[in-house]
This record gives sequence, C-alpha cells and structure tokens, in this order.
Amino acid sequence: VQLQASGGGLVQAGGSLRLSCAASGRTLSPYSMGWFRQAPGKEREFVAAISWSTSTTYYADSVKGRFTISRDNAKNTAYLRMNSLKPEDTAVYYCAAVKSYKGISQDPNDYESWGQGTQVTVSS
Repeated sequence: VQLQASGGGLVQAGGSLRLSCAASGRTLSPYSMGWFRQAPGKEREFVAAISWSTSTTYYADSVKGRFTISRDNAKNTAYLRMNSLKPEDTAVYYCAAVKSYKGISQDPNDYESWGQGTQVTVSS
C-alpha cells in the first residue's frame, strides 16, 4: 500500500494540527496504522498506533492525552489529531502500515509501508 502524509505546518505552542495519511493502491482496511516522528539528530520514535478495527490504540507517554489517532477505512485515510502542541513536538511525522495479522506495534522495524513524511514545527 502507498501512503501519503499531509497536514503538517508551523503552529504556535498550544495550537493544534491534524495530520492525514491517505492510502492508494490498496485499501487500508487490512492494515494497522502507526504514526512516528523524527526530530533532527534523533532516532525515529513511536507516536501512536491503531488497529484496523479502531478498537485498539496505543500512544507514546509523551503525547498521551494530547494526540488522538483515528482512521476512516471507507476513505482509506488515517489521522493524527494533535492538540496542545509543544516545541518538543517539532519533527517530521511519518505514517506507516503493517498487516493487521501482525498486530499493532511501537517498533518502526515492524512496519511495511511508509509515507513520505510531513514537517510539523511548533514555535514557542
């Protein structure tokens, strides 16, 4: 499945953004979805993940209570709603997909398909 992430931008601390991850080539339904981010000089880190049925979600402790992952399988799109943004949230955000029978994972090495990334910059 091919993924296209969008929705990044420049926002002030305390603001909000919604990232989208649109799938093409195949339906998103059989895949669990994850969002990761990578700041300059740092390793790619897990942000959030959601099962194909939306019944299970995981969040990194650093974003819990502020970010919400969701998906609309009919639109072949996954989302990451980010509220109360902080400067430390600044990074390139990537969406990723893994076949749902493998479960949902916080390890980027488990994911099979990746979007190109969208830049999120939070100013103080």
